[in-house]
Amino acid sequence: MPYVPIDWLREHVDVPAGTTAEELAAALVAVGLEEEEIHPPSVSGPLVVGKVLTCEKETHKNGKTVNYCRVDVGEHNVAPGTGKEPSELESRGIICGAHNFGVGDYVVVSLPGTTLPGGFEIGARKTYGHWSDGMICSDKELGLGDDHDGIIVLNERFEDIPEPGTSALELLGLGGELLEINVTPDRGYCFSMRGVAREYGHSTGATFNDPALGVDVPEATADGYEVRIEDAAPIHGSVGCDRFVTRIVRGVDPTKPSPKWMKDRLTAAGMRPISLAVDITNYVMLDLGQPLHAYDLDKMNGPIVVRRAKAGESFETLDDITRKLDPEDLLITDSEGARVLGLAGVMGGADTEVSESTTDLLIEAAHFDQVSVARTARRHKIPSEAAKRFERGVDPELPPVAAQRVVDLLVEFGGGTADPAVGDVNNTTAPEPISFDPAQVAGLAGLDLSDDRIAEVLEAIGCTVERGDRWQVTPATWRPDLSGGADLVEEVARIVGYDKIPSIVPTAPVGSGLTADQSRRRAIARSLAEHGLLEVLSFPFTGADRLGIAEGDSRFKRLKLANPLADDAPYLRSNLLSTLLDTAVRNVSRGLERVAIMELGTVVLPKELKETPLPAVGARPSDADLEAIAAVVPDQPWHVAGVLSGPVSEGAALGSSRSYDWADAIEFTTIVGDTVGVPLTPVKTEYVPFHPGRCAELRAGDIVVGHAGELHPDVCAELGLPARTCAFEIDIDALLAQIPDGAHLVSHVSTFPPAKEDFAFVVKDSVTAAEVEQVVRQAAKELTEQVRTFDIYRGAGIPEGHYSIAVALRIRAQDRTLTAEDINQVRNRVIKSAKARIGAELRS
Repeated sequence: MPYVPIDWLREHVDVPAGTTAEELAAALVAVGLEEEEIHPPSVSGPLVVGKVLTCEKETHKNGKTVNYCRVDVGEHNVAPGTGKEPSELESRGIICGAHNFGVGDYVVVSLPGTTLPGGFEIGARKTYGHWSDGMICSDKELGLGDDHDGIIVLNERFEDIPEPGTSALELLGLGGELLEINVTPDRGYCFSMRGVAREYGHSTGATFNDPALGVDVPEATADGYEVRIEDAAPIHGSVGCDRFVTRIVRGVDPTKPSPKWMKDRLTAAGMRPISLAVDITNYVMLDLGQPLHAYDLDKMNGPIVVRRAKAGESFETLDDITRKLDPEDLLITDSEGARVLGLAGVMGGADTEVSESTTDLLIEAAHFDQVSVARTARRHKIPSEAAKRFERGVDPELPPVAAQRVVDLLVEFGGGTADPAVGDVNNTTAPEPISFDPAQVAGLAGLDLSDDRIAEVLEAIGCTVERGDRWQVTPATWRPDLSGGADLVEEVARIVGYDKIPSIVPTAPVGSGLTADQSRRRAIARSLAEHGLLEVLSFPFTGADRLGIAEGDSRFKRLKLANPLADDAPYLRSNLLSTLLDTAVRNVSRGLERVAIMELGTVVLPKELKETPLPAVGARPSDADLEAIAAVVPDQPWHVAGVLSGPVSEGAALGSSRSYDWADAIEFTTIVGDTVGVPLTPVKTEYVPFHPGRCAELRAGDIVVGHAGELHPDVCAELGLPARTCAFEIDIDALLAQIPDGAHLVSHVSTFPPAKEDFAFVVKDSVTAAEVEQVVRQAAKELTEQVRTFDIYRGAGIPEGHYSIAVALRIRAQDRTLTAEDINQVRNRVIKSAKARIGAELRS
């Protein structure tokens, strides 16, 4: 995000002297530019001007020649005859390995207590046989450049040099804090000193001096460098380039350095000075917000052609990476479009790069489509400074102004001559006026402002306002984000101050509380948690199916997202287990031996996709449109699912541990049914992804509402789960639909004693325990309180193909104590019904 050097900002807006970075941040926050960070000075402590009094060269055993210097540092001097290495001169002794200075030169001295960039602290230490009481600094050591061969000689850079001992922080531009701001995507113009200065003026009322005004821009000439825009495949109907300005500067001295003030500003803004031509284009971009590019004119083979990339085309960018181009990439080319010079608005190439021998330059200042630049920058992972600005929107009126600024600076500091040829391909369109009702300010923002005040604010941000029954407000060219009345209201609220919006708490309507279904869903989650399951929330996105669901299964058809968060998970889940099992896998992979989790959430069951109307904005869609849209909205029923693996509890000293099995999964579904008052009957079945011999479908009456059991071994192996992991999933919406109207979950509490009867039946292997329990429960009728299987036996005394099942029945009456006759009647009914319905024989 952009840095805001206060001295540079002060050039465009009246910032009071002494303003701190914190005060600047507070002013900008008031108009929506958030503080990202306040960077402390890169150098702190006593960095001072020094004058070399003596310089003695000494060659040491390692062959290195160093200088032992006595340096005058003003009030920081050591008195003659004192210090760790006394001298007759009032000075400090310092060892220096550089040789580009001599006696009488003025240098920069970091005294003990100074902290240099990188946290390097300076102290007095003995080296090469002398005490070095400080350090004479180079550009690299101060973070001012890469030059480390020689130290800074101030009398070679400055005409007026302060007295020895004077702080050098301000002289070298190292003493101030630096504000870094966060710019939202709709405020691209704030990626420039011009834009930030404008916003500071809005916030404080300070006078803003627009650097783009007063620049004498020449008209385009017939002999301007030829540019052709041939965009055969515009994105969303927007041509990739609607303005392209070219200027030529001849006779630039390539040896000329960039002025120090420019280097200092570039460094403060986070950019590395490179060469005069590059530094000027970067400086103007940071100042005005218009990205620019300089070409070596002698290497160009005109005309320039702006076109889309061809299939299979590649290009080597300035970072020496060869990139495979996409047909959506917009390119700058020459040689009749044959040679690629750069990715438009993103990065150039090396073929026409400005070098140390370049004397004639072609300056490019263009306006590119935001979407095109954004896609190219992301596709090739090139977050360049130019791309950051173009993708947020650049003022289409800036190119000729910025190009002229570059020309003027090259002439002034490079000794060049401006060529009279001016090229300007201008296909831009003026912003469309917005129909605006000023009453929207009160209606949307709650601000009671006069029409005059509203018009004043809109004009201050660069809009032109024509009043009438409905105002016609034309946004400024640098504000492409303003497209409707709500945008204008937001701007008025921003400039007037969000703190001026009154805080009116509306009267809360009388609520009806949770719906019955909401209460029941919460009760299900609470009951499962009370029985040991931990509730989790998994992302509803899935990728390739790993559960073995067949194509004909209703769960196979999933809704694919147009813009998924992750390429490997582009679908919305059609069942909870597909995402809940991933959570279980993550826990197991992190060393958890016991996993007992559940999730309550929605799944997405897509309908047949049909073409739907796209309603216009600004008005309520018609009922027919709403019905057509609703017809394709996927069903999103609520489900609950659980995954169980590992020990139910840790084994104690006098007992062994037990692991979760399929019966536990079915028991949890029973808890779900009991919680909402709908008994669930498990019936043996086969259902992916469960083990074919250890799976039950759960029926509420005749309706199948879910499945439970042990996961298929192949699924466990595919996911990396422990063998015999169990799971369940229930369609809660289908379950709740089985609750009779007017039903309630409160049962009468009987004060009469229960009676208990045990039955041991011999049944065929094809008869399930659930079927036996159901027969017993139905035979006992309204007296049934509990039916529980407590033993299953196969072995001696049991015929082949049969097994013995022992069932405990507990019965109780609400209005009386059961007599022996009542109990015998129930027992006889159970035995008779079991024989008739499932062929069960009472075991002798």
